[in-house]
Amino acid sequence: MTADAVRILGIDPGLRLTGYAVVEAAPGRWDPALVEAGVIRLDADASVERRLVQLRDDVREVIAELRPGRGAVETLFAHVKHPRTAILMGHARGVILLELAAAGLPVGQLTATAVKKSLTGGGHASKGQVQRAVQSQLGLAAPPEPPDVADAIAIALCAGRRLATGR
Repeated sequence: MTADAVRILGIDPGLRLTGYAVVEAAPGRWDPALVEAGVIRLDADASVERRLVQLRDDVREVIAELRPGRGAVETLFAHVKHPRTAILMGHARGVILLELAAAGLPVGQLTATAVKKSLTGGGHASKGQVQRAVQSQLGLAAPPEPPDVADAIAIALCAGRRLATGR
């Protein structure tokens, strides 16, 4: 990592799978490098409160190991047909935002449409399009799997692009 480069931790919140990715970028120029990406798998049979504790512990560990300088998280999207899903995702986002703030990291919150538009040129891109865009932009051998990982990389890339361009 160069002296002026910053590591950006992108997180795609979930209560079963939470994608995370760290990209490294230098302010003022756009040449991102993927440091690490993965998924936090939560125990689907556990209560919500137990999953939130596990999520807290795992996010804390990712921050400690990868030492990002900034965080980026997707904002909450609520569909009128599935309000319970939005409420549950709000719990996961809250835990993630708490851990990022506790680590002293500045946090960007990005809408899904802004992330998709930044990577694919269209705000309503499919999961597959996002995966292929991430693969192309980072020169990966294959699209990132599962889609939660690609989404986390996309969030980190979008935040990095905004940092590099000052927007």
